[in-house]
Amino acid sequence: MTVRVGVIGAGMIGQDHIRRLTEVVTRAAVTAVTDIDTDRAAEVAARAGATAQPTGADLIASPDVDAVLVTSWGPTHAEHVLGAIAAGKPVFCEKPLATTAEDCLRIVEAERAHGRRLVQVGFMRRFDAGYRQMKEVLSTGSLGAPLIVHCAHRNPTVPESYHSAMAAQDTAVHEIDVLRWLLDDEIVCAQVVTPRATSKRFAHLKDPQIMVFETAEGVRIDLEVFVNCQYGYDIQCEVVGEDGLVRLPDPAAVGIRTAARHGTGVLQDWKDRFAQAFDTEFREWVAGVAAGTEPTGPSAWDGYAATVITDAAVRSLETGGESVTVDMKPRPAFYGGTA
Repeated sequence: MTVRVGVIGAGMIGQDHIRRLTEVVTRAAVTAVTDIDTDRAAEVAARAGATAQPTGADLIASPDVDAVLVTSWGPTHAEHVLGAIAAGKPVFCEKPLATTAEDCLRIVEAERAHGRRLVQVGFMRRFDAGYRQMKEVLSTGSLGAPLIVHCAHRNPTVPESYHSAMAAQDTAVHEIDVLRWLLDDEIVCAQVVTPRATSKRFAHLKDPQIMVFETAEGVRIDLEVFVNCQYGYDIQCEVVGEDGLVRLPDPAAVGIRTAARHGTGVLQDWKDRFAQAFDTEFREWVAGVAAGTEPTGPSAWDGYAATVITDAAVRSLETGGESVTVDMKPRPAFYGGTA
């Protein structure tokens, strides 16, 4: 079958996913688009051969929509995801699932009441080939128990609208999700400290930040978030175990020899770094919807967990680096827990 997807939010990421669904992913068709900017919605819908719907509720209710993609402004996510659950339609929500833990729990409870998983959250790193190779190695147990994880998340620059809390909420949240998945372990404590600030930042921004997390099994994670590093978009991850370590590979790139130097280029944009991961993410989601199976990607519970962990990190930043316990509810059996 062809999965008819309605897209709520026609901004940059929404348009990129519409391109992906129409040009890259098979068995998918974008049939409806809505956006708070009705002119933009009409323009984007026309390019995709879709109809422009006046509101998210209208789009979800449309008989021409089998599944919903939410790429709108973060504070609207909960409303649209809850609407899709109420309609019994699969919904893919770009992160965050919701901007508050309370709204995330509302989604979790609505999905549990529905009785089967409908929600997938857009943490694309679980679909990256390098991270998947790391997961395979860790799953074999050949490195022994994980002890330490070293990570870095670096952007060349960020706009003036980027503020200090976004280092956790928008940036580190990707490491938070993928490390929970890699380690099959829960983060229970967060601390954020700020070293000497780069002169390349806007004055209101604390950059870089060093985040330290502890898991339930005692693994220590250190994460450097440096969003004005200048040289490129650079993602690093290394898991140290009792008997060895595994490191995330850098993206494949040709070696260049010129002017007495030998080097490789550094990517400048997250869309380029994770383009294949985005493609795989949507191929697998659409295939699951077409087959009528529950999504296997990040769940509503994962969206909730990421929110409460980033909340703890922000509290640590605001208190000058105090260690903050993550206030997470017990994981329900519906999501693979025991509660």
